[in-house]
Amino acid sequence: MSNTNKKAIVFIFITLLVDCTGIGIIIPVVPSLIQQLTGSNVSEAATYGGWLTFAYAIMQFVFSPVLGGLSDRYGRRPVLLISLLGLGIDYLFLFFAPDLWWLFVGRIIAGICGASFTTASTYIADISTEENRAQNFGMIGAAFGLGFIVGPLLGSLFSSFGVRVPFLAAAALSLLNWAYGYFILPESLSKENRRPFDWKRANPLGSLLHLKRYPAILGLILAMVLIYIAGHAAQSTWTFFTIERFHWNEQWIGYSIAFVGVTVALVQGGLIRYTTKILGTNKSVIVGLLFYVIGFTLFAFASQGWMMFVFMIPYALGGIAGPALQGLMTGHVPSNEQGELQGAITSLVSLTSIVGPLLMTSLFSFFTAPSSPIYFPGAPFMMGAVLTLVSVFISVFALKRMN
Repeated sequence: MSNTNKKAIVFIFITLLVDCTGIGIIIPVVPSLIQQLTGSNVSEAATYGGWLTFAYAIMQFVFSPVLGGLSDRYGRRPVLLISLLGLGIDYLFLFFAPDLWWLFVGRIIAGICGASFTTASTYIADISTEENRAQNFGMIGAAFGLGFIVGPLLGSLFSSFGVRVPFLAAAALSLLNWAYGYFILPESLSKENRRPFDWKRANPLGSLLHLKRYPAILGLILAMVLIYIAGHAAQSTWTFFTIERFHWNEQWIGYSIAFVGVTVALVQGGLIRYTTKILGTNKSVIVGLLFYVIGFTLFAFASQGWMMFVFMIPYALGGIAGPALQGLMTGHVPSNEQGELQGAITSLVSLTSIVGPLLMTSLFSFFTAPSSPIYFPGAPFMMGAVLTLVSVFISVFALKRMN
């Protein structure tokens, strides 16, 4: 890799790290803010949380292909800056929110502008070679992991000054990140590799239909969709589950998410370099997905708080699958269509974020409600395990076809 590309990887890593830290800051306090604004219990607050994620996801589903197409036309840098600015505005809405509707407005703004990870993925695809593509995509996971070490710890600290203070800190961090990107981040897409913007290809359905041009990766994309839906068992219900099951406060929630960040950073920032070489890209996908199945199942039946920390280890090892999947898919797409591919993938991820949070929070609410025939707060994690197991079989079939 050239020195210029190495510097670009560092720039994008720092940008994503700060972005993830801002997100991590607010996670421990979201349930408390929802309960404060609605006067609801944990089970009911989980339902509101699912609808907030739905509002964000449906906006991202509509606008991600547009931003992906714009990044192919005008470059990655301006789109990334718009995304970072929108996230900062979202946090300010959450900080000042006098009622629940303000939370929805903030989430809608963030969904419209929310393309930081999409554009970062495209940016990395621009500057990666076949040999280092999976390793470079692992840097996204490492930034995610490190951000979720620092962010939740800061969120736990700031929450002691009030449930809204973490949102103000996250807004400041996102706006500083925008300034960093404006002055430091270089453009990765050369002018000769840009293409005209086409509204037909930029609408969500057109973007998804575009994926049919690459039949070799359709099976992997389906597997990825199921994985992302399964992932909302943890993403959408972790805070509510640990409050309900173990009576954790904001501090303990912050510690647990920070530990998730440590394990993810170790796996995707370091271990993946060796697993890709030892297992190869194809086997990395399958082995990683099986670790996810084990992790979800263990979470579902955890009876003591300390078990969640132990069970995070096999769950984090599942992270070797994601970069391998990304590497396989981007390797089948021309350089001037990487933005469109990532926009289409983000639209699919947004669809899973429409379905996943509502599915998982509804399962949690149903199995924790006083009227529930069975008390089983771990139900979302079991659903995650089943969906991931299905994705294993789909991935095996898809990889055989590709070979």
